[in-house]
Amino acid sequence: MLSRIASKMWGKFDSKDEVKKFAMLGIIFGLVIGTYWAFRPIKDSIFAAMVGIDYQPWAKWLSLSIIVPLVIIYGKLIDTFPRHKVFYAITTLYGVIALIFAYFFMDPVYGLTNTVESPTRILGWLWYVYVESFGSLIVALFWAFTADITKPEAAKRGFPLIALFGQTGNIVGPLLLTADKLGFATSAPIVAIAGVFMMLMAVLMWVFMHVVPASELVGFESADQKEHESEPGFFEGLKLLISQSYLMGIFLVISIYEVIITILDFQLKAMVKAAYPAEKDMATVLANYAVWVGIVATICVLLGINNIQRYLGMTWSLISLPILIAVAVVSLWASPTLSVVFWIMVLSKAVNYALNQPTLKQLYIPTSKDAKYKSQAWMEMFGSRGSKAAGSAVNMFRGTLIGRHGKILGLGMFLNMSTGVSLLMIVVWLFIALFVARKYTRAIETNKIIC
Repeated sequence: MLSRIASKMWGKFDSKDEVKKFAMLGIIFGLVIGTYWAFRPIKDSIFAAMVGIDYQPWAKWLSLSIIVPLVIIYGKLIDTFPRHKVFYAITTLYGVIALIFAYFFMDPVYGLTNTVESPTRILGWLWYVYVESFGSLIVALFWAFTADITKPEAAKRGFPLIALFGQTGNIVGPLLLTADKLGFATSAPIVAIAGVFMMLMAVLMWVFMHVVPASELVGFESADQKEHESEPGFFEGLKLLISQSYLMGIFLVISIYEVIITILDFQLKAMVKAAYPAEKDMATVLANYAVWVGIVATICVLLGINNIQRYLGMTWSLISLPILIAVAVVSLWASPTLSVVFWIMVLSKAVNYALNQPTLKQLYIPTSKDAKYKSQAWMEMFGSRGSKAAGSAVNMFRGTLIGRHGKILGLGMFLNMSTGVSLLMIVVWLFIALFVARKYTRAIETNKIIC
């Protein structure tokens, strides 16, 4: 049944084993995304309750500084061990750390029952960085592994199926894993439950490697592939990123989106905190936001939004999101209210997850292993964190304007400034997307590695 439905929506699969491969990857990815989106609401609610929402931009900068050594360690692991075993180790480690956090969050002195907000509460800072690194590290590793074992034509069929499972997790995770739904006084037990799910990810990946035939674990191959193989060394990924215009183009597409969405996201979190100051209540509202992102993204996938690439090509698939973000930025400028920013963020995130993310992952297919694992790690971990830090710097400026000039004038000035900057970046984004799409299409047609 799954094979028939998927074939009608995204094209005929070559075999039952191919369906099994993408279905199992989809289940794993659904668990990753479900756990991550269960974490996202409580990431902000716990940080706001312990440290204070006004310090969130600073937490983004702290996350950036921490991610650099993590990326280097990740690269060493990729050089030394098979990719699937790295996945086992990292997901298990994150699960154990989640259980440790849950223990301290339940403590009456250091935990969430202490409602005093203070920047000296180190546990809140560590928690924020932990969740941010999980979102970058695990998702990047999963997609790098998946791109490495998938051919371009199969990706067109299989990646939307994986995305559909991911969006299901996006709905189920924040819908069920909330303190309000499960009757807990705080979100501490949710952290413990999520930690168990992380360990389950490692188990499912082990099952995947043992039940999927080796013939389905083969990726894109070209005649010049050996020329692009390099000596081990994680900084090779950074060298590739700097020297290759194609990889730099992907980096900029990711970065510009993250800068703009970070500005919009902080508006949402600040408005929610003002309206719902209690940690549990704020977590519930943000969980509802996460559920709606998943619902809209799932509807997009089911309605065949990924067919934009199948029928119109990579170019139209890449330029759809910047056009939507431009509409979102102008809409918030025209009506800066909680309801408007809520639905703007829902639509922007949903289209990103349903269309843009699967499309971006396909861009890595005609690249070397160094580009897939190491350059992608720099882009999606360090680059993503750096972009969020840049967006947070703009959000810090918003606080300064409000402090000096008063709430209404400061907000108006900030919206004018951020709207102008965002629209300018979107224009650049469009040109870069056209360049990257052209390079990808040429590489697939000529069966050659780009870099």
